[in-house]
Amino acid sequence: MLDIKLIRQNPEAIKAKVKTKEPSSESVIDAILVLDRQSREIKTKVEQLKSERNVLSDQIGALKRRGEDASALLEKVSSFGDEIHSLDHALAPLEEELIQLLSTIPNLPMDDIPVSDSPKDNVMIKEFKQRPVFDFPFKNHVELNERLELFDFKRGAKISGTGWPVYRGMGARLEWALLNYMIEIHIKNGFEQWIPPILVRKEILFGSGQLPKFENQQFKINDPDYHLYLIPTAEVPLNGLHYDEILETDHLPLKYIAYTPCFRREAGAAGSQERGLIRMHQFNKVEMFCFSKPEESMKLFDQMMASAEEILQGLDLHYRNMLLVTGDMSFASARTVDIEVWLPGQDRYYEVSSVSNCTDYQSRRSQIRFRKKGEKPELVHTLNGSGLATSRLMVALLENNQQPDGSVLIPPVLQKYLGGINRLTPTA
Repeated sequence: MLDIKLIRQNPEAIKAKVKTKEPSSESVIDAILVLDRQSREIKTKVEQLKSERNVLSDQIGALKRRGEDASALLEKVSSFGDEIHSLDHALAPLEEELIQLLSTIPNLPMDDIPVSDSPKDNVMIKEFKQRPVFDFPFKNHVELNERLELFDFKRGAKISGTGWPVYRGMGARLEWALLNYMIEIHIKNGFEQWIPPILVRKEILFGSGQLPKFENQQFKINDPDYHLYLIPTAEVPLNGLHYDEILETDHLPLKYIAYTPCFRREAGAAGSQERGLIRMHQFNKVEMFCFSKPEESMKLFDQMMASAEEILQGLDLHYRNMLLVTGDMSFASARTVDIEVWLPGQDRYYEVSSVSNCTDYQSRRSQIRFRKKGEKPELVHTLNGSGLATSRLMVALLENNQQPDGSVLIPPVLQKYLGGINRLTPTA
């Protein structure tokens, strides 16, 4: 959430920045300024009344000590109390509406982010290896699966509906190998592993920026006793670990990872090309999340990028890093770089990691602060990044490593998790 002081001090500059991410937010800022002015006027009036009440209370005390009649002043003080109560009652809904409107404004992009509303304008800042070239008719992962029998999409649909995968046999083992490999790399790079809940409270989703904007993309439990949501990413509970806490500066930065399944309703909008594992309601992901002092957050950003890239380089996959333009960035992000792999069967690049610096946007919503010795607490910076999402990574491994006979070579870095197996072989 943005600092109301920034909006108050330079509303036109903030409008211009916000407009590069969400043009419709400009009118909301005007409404925020009106509510802010109204609430501050009420607060000022309340403080004046309290100050006058304190003066009168002193006078009443003096009258009583002299044995004089203070009934007139007591009546006046009582009326002040009634007015203060009335003003506080009027202030509460104003502040609630103000917070609600502030929560709909996205984070401001950093100054060097290219301004555009088209993903086509994203800037490639790095490329690793070249696209694979096949000298035989290659297949997509769904076609490869017909003989490899790694997934069972029909039974997944029977159990839960479309968009809910079932991994079987070597497909399940390869998925688990990927997860173990990724966690091992991140731990080597100084990240601490957590296993968080996959159901969270509404305020935790709000704190990470998922609510209220993305309410219709969440799965939630319809239960009178539990008002919980399934997580769309481990970013949500990892951010929530330090909800409403003050961290000691010596403990920063905190570098966390967590493996969780992730749940998103958006998969239902997939097109005919995005079959199989490309876009699903449930998928597996290892998430990186960092808490840092403001001056160190870009250093952490680079470390997270390096850890994600190390995984892809170990798998020997062609990828590219794309700096996202303002209109393609996530709601809470001030800077985002997507790592995209080439999927031959789809004839396009797909994101497997998205690393974002959210500055103090999430920490303001979650009230996560740190304290330097002898100073007032200030907000931390938070960063998140996929490290990585396995479903599209699985597709990349299968499609890029396929052989003319329908078999698939397994990268050496994964073989130790599979008992030395180096190739997936068709069953028939």
